[in-house]
Amino acid sequence: MLSVVQQAALAADSGLYSVGLIVAALAVLGYVVLVVGALISVLASHQGLGMKLVWIVLVFMAPFLGSLLWFFIGRRSTRYPYRTA
Repeated sequence: MLSVVQQAALAADSGLYSVGLIVAALAVLGYVVLVVGALISVLASHQGLGMKLVWIVLVFMAPFLGSLLWFFIGRRSTRYPYRTA
């Protein structure tokens, strides 16, 4: 039979385990949303097919870094396209 202290310790451990699982699940969900959002954004951008392929390959090769680079660098380049005289 478990003492009250042991029961409290088991309850606290299972509670921390549950919180850890929830945090991990939210982190994975955020990661998936970031990558899928980057891919959708790349495909919907006004860049040429070649640059879209480059960004898609980058997102697939390095999903976290590629997605962040797209949102911080790649999307800006589509807002201000180069002007030709």
